[in-house]
Amino acid sequence: MTMKDSNERVPTPGELEKEIGEFLSKKFGNHVKLMPPVVLPRQEEADETTAASAASRSIDFDLKPQEMVAYLDRFIVKQDPAKSVLATKICTHFNRIRRFRDEGEEGSLNMVGSIKNNVLMIGPTGVGKTYMVKLIAKKIGVPFVKGDATKFSETGYVGGDVEDLVRDLVREADGDTELAQYGIIYIDEIDKIASSRNLVGADVSRTGVQRALLKPMEETEVDMKVPHDPISMLQEIERYRKTGKRDKSVLNTRHVLFIVSGAFQGLSDIVAKRMASRTIGFGASLPDTEQQGAWLRHVQAEDLIAYGFESEFVGRLPVRAIFETLTEADLLTILENPSNPVVLGKKLDFAAYGIDIKFEDRLLARFAEAAARENTGARGLVSAVEEALLPFEQQLPSLAVRTFAATETVVSQPKRLLAQIVAGEDCSMLDAAYERLADAEKERIARYVTDNWKGLCSRTALPFTPARAAAVAACYGRGVMELGTAVSRIQRYYEKIKDMELRFFKQYDINIVLEEGAVDYFLGQLAEGAASVDTVFEKMTGDFQYGLRLIMEKTGKNRFFLSAEAVLAPERYLNRLIKDELKQLS
Repeated sequence: MTMKDSNERVPTPGELEKEIGEFLSKKFGNHVKLMPPVVLPRQEEADETTAASAASRSIDFDLKPQEMVAYLDRFIVKQDPAKSVLATKICTHFNRIRRFRDEGEEGSLNMVGSIKNNVLMIGPTGVGKTYMVKLIAKKIGVPFVKGDATKFSETGYVGGDVEDLVRDLVREADGDTELAQYGIIYIDEIDKIASSRNLVGADVSRTGVQRALLKPMEETEVDMKVPHDPISMLQEIERYRKTGKRDKSVLNTRHVLFIVSGAFQGLSDIVAKRMASRTIGFGASLPDTEQQGAWLRHVQAEDLIAYGFESEFVGRLPVRAIFETLTEADLLTILENPSNPVVLGKKLDFAAYGIDIKFEDRLLARFAEAAARENTGARGLVSAVEEALLPFEQQLPSLAVRTFAATETVVSQPKRLLAQIVAGEDCSMLDAAYERLADAEKERIARYVTDNWKGLCSRTALPFTPARAAAVAACYGRGVMELGTAVSRIQRYYEKIKDMELRFFKQYDINIVLEEGAVDYFLGQLAEGAASVDTVFEKMTGDFQYGLRLIMEKTGKNRFFLSAEAVLAPERYLNRLIKDELKQLS
């Protein structure tokens, strides 16, 4: 190398790679290409990644069926038999898995012939089948995938789409196959793959889908890489380049729980015909007033086979849950539930524009009445609410409106009410209506919390007082949240308030004990947004630090109980305390 060459800039590896690549391309065309080096990670790093991933896979499931039923009661109206069936069998399924994991491969769940509690849900549309399964999956904390049986019937019966549901579990688990193998696969409209009863010969497309589901529903190993899919292969190469290891390529469905559902139109007729035929000649008769839902409670495997399912498919679904039709009263109860997604969803829609909406009870009754006429269950509630509130949702965001009272006038005289708001007339009356509905909501939520405190706080150490029910209601009314979220927030406030006792002692060497009344007062302030934990502590410091220290120096006493009266009138409390302590000394 000459001196001149040494003074020139040294080319970067990328520039060298480019020049060599151009040279090879000119000399050999497209027959020879330069591939960049693949840098594999050290084995130790890969092991650390695997260990960290394994640590995140632990499943700590210890829910009892009654606890699950209490949880579902907070969200689902009616359907008590279905709640009982699903809560019991799903809790049993996951508790068996927990025991199996504790015992290892020698566990009892590993025995030959072990049968999974796959569930078949039967009921009309809009009664809460999908909602219930989603709630359970959320409570348990396992991956959840929902599929539609009609998709399988449209694409054929090869079974690839069935296995795609298993692969989706892995995606829902962020690639954690260990966690995915304990997931839940939910298939809706399963009645659509029943073979047609008026078809001569086998309905191959539908029975083929049933057969494709047989192995995954029991136990099989599903390849995580889709055959002949170049994207899947490239992803596998990329993962190997990063980790230096081949990921687990199969997932065993032994622990995957399958839940299927459908409306099963016409199944009640098959059940009624079977039961009627068995009573002929015995002098028995069936009541004419039996509803379709009542017939479905007597469904048996032979009825499902007559409906168009293969006997092997029915055998994979040993647990059956029957859902009841919802009445107008049931629909109103749904709307009155503090955690119902219909009202909360509409609150979120208006909150997106900074508008807080409150609903009148009479308006909710009108929504329930309109939904009952549609005969589509809870889905009809969404249609009724959207139809009534859409004009307001369209125009109010463009106005200087921050609160909206959704009264019965929304349905009876929507144009007049909207014109009144647009014109800005009688704003005081509209504000008064909003305040009235806000107060009514607080009272309703406080009553609900009082009646359901045990279920809402089953896993917290928060003791009940009427003031805490009011605090939950106040917290709920200040934002858009499920009631359980409001309860959890009050629980956190309670813990932080109790922590102030230790914080006060560490900073000032004074031992204070907040009585329940004082805790309730602070909870109310935090729930209403009138103060924060830090401002409460600062005020308590300013009110009590010097006075209590003076008493401590004069009397040697270092333990003080602060009641609600004390925090409301600290000066009077300290004066009385000083007098009492001096009397005892004299």
